[in-house]
Amino acid sequence: MRKDDSEHAPAAPRDLDLDKPSSARVYDWYLGGSTNYVVDQMFGEKADKQFPLIKPLAMSNRQWLGRVVRAALDEGITQFLDLGSGVPTVGNVHEIVRQHAAPKSDPRVVYVDYEPVAVAHSEIILDKQGATKWAGVVRCDLRDPEEIFAHPVTRKLLDFRKPVCLLMVSVLHFVGGGDNVLDLVARYRRQLAPGSWWAASHITTDDAPEEGAAQIGALAESYRRTQNPAWLRDRAEFESWFAGFELVPPGIVHLTDWRPDPVEAVFPKLEPEQVRPFYWAGVGRVPEG
Repeated sequence: MRKDDSEHAPAAPRDLDLDKPSSARVYDWYLGGSTNYVVDQMFGEKADKQFPLIKPLAMSNRQWLGRVVRAALDEGITQFLDLGSGVPTVGNVHEIVRQHAAPKSDPRVVYVDYEPVAVAHSEIILDKQGATKWAGVVRCDLRDPEEIFAHPVTRKLLDFRKPVCLLMVSVLHFVGGGDNVLDLVARYRRQLAPGSWWAASHITTDDAPEEGAAQIGALAESYRRTQNPAWLRDRAEFESWFAGFELVPPGIVHLTDWRPDPVEAVFPKLEPEQVRPFYWAGVGRVPEG
């Protein structure tokens, strides 16, 4: 979680690499999933010791994703583009959509990830659940929006003349400062119809207690040796990425403060105040005109 904005994230891997942990597979381990390998489990166990809130934080982020998807559905948005979607686990976007979308609303979901295990298992799950007619997977680097928009799966499932909910959940801290996040978000925004949503969450230590900030620092050092080094941003930088959007209430807030649900069905009860300082979250709406 480096602050050096001159650096770029590494190029997207094309083949499975089991010599280094993968952030997608480690995240799956944090959430209690089984689609991970020994190298990922060892990293996760070390991370859990370095920062004991890492599992609750991952679960809290997953719950926020569910709240955003349900809120978008309530707004009448039925198309979802999930970037850096990771390894399938409990609370996938298409599962939430299937449970909460209005009858005959014709929902559509496209997952995007460059990690081969994440893509392969997403395809298997969609096939087993009989969702392939309305949900699909694209293997691509989120830093290449033009390729994503041009991909046959995206073109088949999503109609960008209508509102889309674009999800960048816990992925932008794996995009280097040299990759110019502000420009990247703008490239996506230009393809979105008015009324579309862009949702993003990002790890931070702005309001973190000293001990927690130090633990995140130790974890940062560990992530530098994975396939996915990470960058830490403050609220000011995170908020700057929403230029050109109208903020959806409650605006830029900590993860647990974004439309909290007193009854979270996916994961066990968490301690919101403990995990609260470590993430920023926000949703922007593409304005008319």
